[in-house]
Amino acid sequence: MDSGHLITIQHLKKHFAMGAGKFTALNGIDLTFDKGEFTGIIGPSGSGKTTLLNIIGSLDVPSEGKAIVMGKSVGDLGAREAAMLRKTKLGFIFQSYNLLQVHTVYENVEFPLLLLGIDAATRKQMVKDALEWVGLTDKTSSRPAQLSGGECQRVAIARAMVKKPEIVLADEPTANLDAANSHHILQTMEKLNHEFRTTFIFATHDEKVIGYIRRKIFLEDGKVAKDELITKS
Repeated sequence: MDSGHLITIQHLKKHFAMGAGKFTALNGIDLTFDKGEFTGIIGPSGSGKTTLLNIIGSLDVPSEGKAIVMGKSVGDLGAREAAMLRKTKLGFIFQSYNLLQVHTVYENVEFPLLLLGIDAATRKQMVKDALEWVGLTDKTSSRPAQLSGGECQRVAIARAMVKKPEIVLADEPTANLDAANSHHILQTMEKLNHEFRTTFIFATHDEKVIGYIRRKIFLEDGKVAKDELITKS
């Protein structure tokens, strides 16, 4: 059914109730994604970018059509199965970081590994590796309030990557950052994409992000307006 693709989107529609009627956020999306992609879903606010990302991430379900992620149809998963897919195969990077404020950098990055029941010695090495990837080994004991915005986003990347997920979904990950921090973070994600063949899918309209991605999917009014591969020199 999914032709061997990592992600297959078929005739996907998503409606939201609005007053007595409904708003159609996604209106007949057909897409596939393969392992190792570094792809941007691009479009203005309200074009359906975040909705599509949320469905791929099993945080939401289709109203019509299918989203098949790693062989599993998102709309057919129970709550426990969807949670297991997120826990084991997916990493999320949000615009607002979503860090646990009362916990240290180390504890924030360790959290996904605790959910997986990984033993303490292995967790310690995995957290150390993840913080090295993002250049934050000197901030292990700091709390989010003691960090800059760029450092908080790097912690969020480390947390998303610590379990080496198959897919990382990044929703406007550079929106709150200056140019220098944005480029540092994008270069880090590019390096992880090359090193682990992790599939990255961004929802963005940030030109800085668009400069790094290797495939651009343009959404307009809930439909795919254009889908193009970028040849990097």
